[in-house]
Amino acid sequence: MPLATPLMAREKNDVINLDNGDRLTGEIKSLNSGVLYVSLDYVDGTIAVEWSQVTGLKSNQLFIVRTQDGNLHTGTLNGTTAPSAGLSIIEVAEDAQHMVALRRSSIVAFGETSRRFWERFSGEVSASVVQAKGNDSIQYSIGSQIAYRRERWGVRTDFNSNLSSSSGSTASSRNQLSLTGYHFLRSGNWFYAGVGNMLQSTVQQIAAQGNVGGGIGVFLKNTNGMRFSVLGGLVWQAADYTVANFPAGTQHVAAGLVAADLSVFKFKKTNLSIRTSLFPAVSNPDRGRIYFDTNASYYLKIIGNLSWTLSFYGNWDSRPPSHLSGSDYGTSSGLSWTFGAK
Repeated sequence: MPLATPLMAREKNDVINLDNGDRLTGEIKSLNSGVLYVSLDYVDGTIAVEWSQVTGLKSNQLFIVRTQDGNLHTGTLNGTTAPSAGLSIIEVAEDAQHMVALRRSSIVAFGETSRRFWERFSGEVSASVVQAKGNDSIQYSIGSQIAYRRERWGVRTDFNSNLSSSSGSTASSRNQLSLTGYHFLRSGNWFYAGVGNMLQSTVQQIAAQGNVGGGIGVFLKNTNGMRFSVLGGLVWQAADYTVANFPAGTQHVAAGLVAADLSVFKFKKTNLSIRTSLFPAVSNPDRGRIYFDTNASYYLKIIGNLSWTLSFYGNWDSRPPSHLSGSDYGTSSGLSWTFGAK
């Protein structure tokens, strides 16, 4: 759950010192996935600086800072290399009387924050279209992700839409919308979250399938190269199947929730994101039935905020209604654009 938010333009008078002796003066945007994003007056766009090469920085802008152990701090930044220990220390000044000193290597994310509502959003938009003349086919995929974050809590929404049609066959579509709200506990990498999900799939003859629930989660890995969290809890599911000459009706199921979120990144180049959810039914007569869905994306940076993206989506039902498909999955590739230094 990266901490990055866009702000209106401000003075570019932040200072960044690098390991090779260089000194940059500009506007510090955020730290995410081991990359420090900085805007300079004489550069068009935002530059990416490897966080491990930063030996000091200073900014009077307010930031939300997150460390490996899960602690969160809000304040201005001031950091130097301690001569005696050779360690880079970042000081977060919450106010004139409260200052926290952190080792640079312990900081995994920070982002500008504001008292203005609209300046706390970040996210991405992706799209792809494939058309073939031979069988008069067309495929498209559209996706978006928007996040709103405060110091200890946040909300994230994801939307994916896929359509495939060709001459002589029935068009198939899949639309998925998910909403996640989370709140970090006072210390450590533990958090609690509420989840909601809506799915439509013509392949599985699902007119609408919704999940609502929540649970407790923890970050098992939280560094500048990888983030991995798991969540466990309960959900309530309602599914409406609309099939010609076979009215399966609406099914209600109570199920457990086991979810995992993995992000792996390499400086300036690639980013792999995988989100999976497992829903084992616990209510009769569906006990033993298992639902599973996943969304995975691989990003290869092209330039600036533009990336090439390869995505995979899928959902499975181990015990679907009679005569209906138990799975729907596919891949797509296209371009994605991020905003808010996501």
